[in-house]
Amino acid sequence: MKAALRLIYPPQCLGCGGAVEQDGALCPRCWRDCEFVSGCACRRCGVPLPGGDADGGAVDDASLICDDCLTITRPWRHGRAALVYRGVGRDLVLALKHGDRPDLAGPLGGWLAMAAAPLVREGMLVAPIPLHPRRLLQRKFNQAALLSAQTAKVHGLTHYPSLLYRTRQTPAQDHRSLPERFANLQGALAVAPRHQADLLGRSVLLVDDVMASGATMTAAAEALLAAGAGKVCITVLARAVKE
Repeated sequence: MKAALRLIYPPQCLGCGGAVEQDGALCPRCWRDCEFVSGCACRRCGVPLPGGDADGGAVDDASLICDDCLTITRPWRHGRAALVYRGVGRDLVLALKHGDRPDLAGPLGGWLAMAAAPLVREGMLVAPIPLHPRRLLQRKFNQAALLSAQTAKVHGLTHYPSLLYRTRQTPAQDHRSLPERFANLQGALAVAPRHQADLLGRSVLLVDDVMASGATMTAAAEALLAAGAGKVCITVLARAVKE
């Protein structure tokens, strides 16, 4: 049956739709234009850093911290990213987020789960950055929740898709200054009262599709810590970088 389906619906590249050997893969051209964060990266936010391969390094290596994380307070402990937010990586994120392509969450969530592996600890809760109900109604699904569900599944962790909620709808972050971005998100996220008892003392892995300034992750991590969470780590599918 599977062989027959492959003849009718051959595997397609996630990026361009061209022919590939297996589902969930990229063609050679898209692979070259998709920047995976596989080398030296900031241990706080996951942004790539110049230097050698850091795959074997310890997560607590304090020397691998970017300039932004040295100057901006990060309430979370460690962070990882799967991709750089440009080229094919950016196209895939936008296709998932705005292109009505929830089918991409499986393979992209697998990449995110691999990136998050060094952060995973036994008993950790996995939670996505939530959407405001109005935005969720417009988009039909929360892309961060699809990615976090896949990450929790891969690592055998408990998924809490409704751990956090939006206290208000916030304007888009585009074209805002750094202080304005943080002010826009301040107090905009909170822990759902029904989950507060489950959260006490537990480590949390926060998941989102893209991180730019870190304002959203900051608001989420602060809300978790204020509600009694233990260590908070973050992981994102794609990390925006300065050109």
